[in-house]
Amino acid sequence: MTLQIQRSFDREKGAWNITPKGDVDISTASMLRSALDEAYRENKADIILHFDDLNYMDSTGLGVIIGAYGRMKENGNNITLKNPRDNIRKLLRITNLDRLLCPELCE
Repeated sequence: MTLQIQRSFDREKGAWNITPKGDVDISTASMLRSALDEAYRENKADIILHFDDLNYMDSTGLGVIIGAYGRMKENGNNITLKNPRDNIRKLLRITNLDRLLCPELCE
């Protein structure tokens, strides 16, 4: 499956809303990386990744998110995941990233 990414800036919340749809794997992870980097360069603000329509993510996708998280934390910003599906939630739990990236939703 391919990957589509929508992004918008919520001025009220002062945060980016980024919604990947499809699969994030070794062949599509660069698209997610570009979307995160471009948004953050445009406006250094928190990023909320809405995973409602993300079907699959492998370790390459996790690496992209962790890289973005590290760069953002240096500037006092945060990245949060919303509504990950069970298979992605399991991956986050196995790597203990659920506590870091979506503590209130991945319990």
